[in-house]
Amino acid sequence: MATDMVVLQHAEVENGCCNKGPGYASPLQAMSGPNEALIYVTCIYTGTGKEKPDYLATVDTDPNSPTYSKVIHRLSMPYLGDELHHSGWNACSSCHGDPSAVRRFLVLPSLLSGRIYAVDTQKDPRAPSLHKVVDPKDIIEKTGLAYPHTAHCLASGEIMVSCLGDKDGNAEGNGFLLLDSDFNVKGRWEKPGHSPLYGYDFWYQPRHKTMISTSMGAPSTFIKGFNLQHVSDGLYGRHLHVYSWPGGELKQTLDLGNNGLVPLEIRFLHDPAKDTGFVGCAMASTMVRFFKKADETWGHEVAISVKPLKVQNWILPEMPGLITDFLISLDDRFLYLANWFHGDIRQYNVEDPANPRLVGQVWVGGSIQRGSPVVAEAEDGTTYQTQLPQVQGHQLRGGPQMIQLSLDGKRLYVTNSLLSAWDCQFYPEMVEKGSHMLQIDVDTERGGLEINPRFFVDFGAEPDGPSLAHEMRYPGGDCTSDIWM
Repeated sequence: MATDMVVLQHAEVENGCCNKGPGYASPLQAMSGPNEALIYVTCIYTGTGKEKPDYLATVDTDPNSPTYSKVIHRLSMPYLGDELHHSGWNACSSCHGDPSAVRRFLVLPSLLSGRIYAVDTQKDPRAPSLHKVVDPKDIIEKTGLAYPHTAHCLASGEIMVSCLGDKDGNAEGNGFLLLDSDFNVKGRWEKPGHSPLYGYDFWYQPRHKTMISTSMGAPSTFIKGFNLQHVSDGLYGRHLHVYSWPGGELKQTLDLGNNGLVPLEIRFLHDPAKDTGFVGCAMASTMVRFFKKADETWGHEVAISVKPLKVQNWILPEMPGLITDFLISLDDRFLYLANWFHGDIRQYNVEDPANPRLVGQVWVGGSIQRGSPVVAEAEDGTTYQTQLPQVQGHQLRGGPQMIQLSLDGKRLYVTNSLLSAWDCQFYPEMVEKGSHMLQIDVDTERGGLEINPRFFVDFGAEPDGPSLAHEMRYPGGDCTSDIWM
């Protein structure tokens, strides 16, 4: 019966009352969609010392279910060494209005191996199955691209994937891969000679005929872990690349400077009429707002800055927050960010995007938690560490990393794995004992964040041993994969 209800809910989400294609007609309409009953989570064994394939976990998020906050299915990939990372859909709200389009396949790029998996979530949403594997050799032969990262569906039915380098991990080979609706390699999206300096994430805003991408660095730099010298050597990015959409011509490059070092995730506001958005700059620990100017070019400014902590017993005398993920609620009222090093999640009111206001904060991990050798120094010279609660008897490990928000904006999910090499370097205990997933209750009236004590997914208790949990997706879409036209 439970399976039937999930399938029915999945069909309602995708087809609506009028069968007008996947997703919703607008972000505000999406907020009235059904609560999430399932969530898919990419889980990693690559880089942990375990000779096991990465897998896609299905987690029950229905509070009335007997398996609430449990992993109810695991789809193992057929190969070793993938490093499943981000994910996307074959169709989303950008295809709303096309009754032939269905949000059926979850697209799983493998950062290290270069494979791209298409997973069928329609046959049985609670137990997805593997549909197709895109061979990295085919991608390299036809495009020269490797290290696939972000996947977005396009209104055309195609799938676009940012790739971070060539097969040897050089940044000069990066660009954007196009797959057709059957996951065949079509070629590159950007025009010849218009590839970015570095690659990572991207977001498009069709009404402004613009796509903007970010720039982490060359894969050969970051896949082995963090080396401070690489920052000094300029091997990490600090630019945004502005493209014509859908033309693929690089129109402008924005140098964010040291205040925008290592820009990772990027999101426009959800309202497709708006010409502004944010990018999280990890190493600088800033949120940079970008916007269209009167002359039709794009500008930028620092909107949020997380102050570094003065610390002892760490690799540097000052510790950045390291903003590794952020998202914006579907009504464009709130922005949420995760500080992987500091260990806190923050909620900002961004109804005035130029002047965000901090309205909520919760500590769920970090490098200065009690029991760690690292201590923070206050302005008066005293030292301190954060005291974290236990959740269902479990000590919280690692730092908050990927986040995902419910459609109604009231529940924020968080995992804690960044990249296996970085996990091993900064949070070895998490790699040894496994990561976890939390749910944060959100006050959408006045602002405020609080850990839900009923919800804890322990990836340290997996049948094949502790694993690392990364990105999350709902069967019906979410605020970090859906784009409106």
